[in-house]
Amino acid sequence: MKPIDFWFSIGSTYTCLTVMRLPAYVRERGVTVIWRPFNVRAIMMEQANIPFSGKPVKSAYMWRDIARRAGKYGLSVSVPAPYPLEHLPLANQVALLGMQEGWGQDYVVATYHRWFQDGAPAGSEPNLSESLREIGQDPARVLGVAASPAMEEALAAETEEAKRLGVFGAPSFVVEGEVFWGDDRLDDAVSWAQSGRVD
Repeated sequence: MKPIDFWFSIGSTYTCLTVMRLPAYVRERGVTVIWRPFNVRAIMMEQANIPFSGKPVKSAYMWRDIARRAGKYGLSVSVPAPYPLEHLPLANQVALLGMQEGWGQDYVVATYHRWFQDGAPAGSEPNLSESLREIGQDPARVLGVAASPAMEEALAAETEEAKRLGVFGAPSFVVEGEVFWGDDRLDDAVSWAQSGRVD
């Protein structure tokens, strides 16, 4: 079966639904998923796509929809969560460093739990340090490296790659150039990875 690239951005609300269930989902189905953090805000701003800011009716729907879908998956969330995130790039630079070093998935799950269960914004303190300590990482070291110009450039490069592939929102799943946008398209991406079609 073909691997699936999971393009996500810490800062995307609907991504919480994928992040909180993906590790178990992958184990149960035996699929290969590669986690790819990027800066969705940069792409959305370039496209003048601001989906919820200043739109109270749409925002209320989003929070209710997330709560309903979380219930469907057996996930615990407390919404509305703090949104938007002030430090979205840093949160994703930490995630990208973690993917390079092998602890990224654990960090992303931990930081989303703190954001959507405890109301502690991802990318800010105390979420950053507490999430890193929880997974056995030294916050001072990680944050020093993650905030470096090299990691800023690495996240920008990943964001450009996402844009090149046609990714415009998070979460998105890409299978050999085929883009599936939204948490509710995960099953379709898996079907495509298995058979080249959506069943």
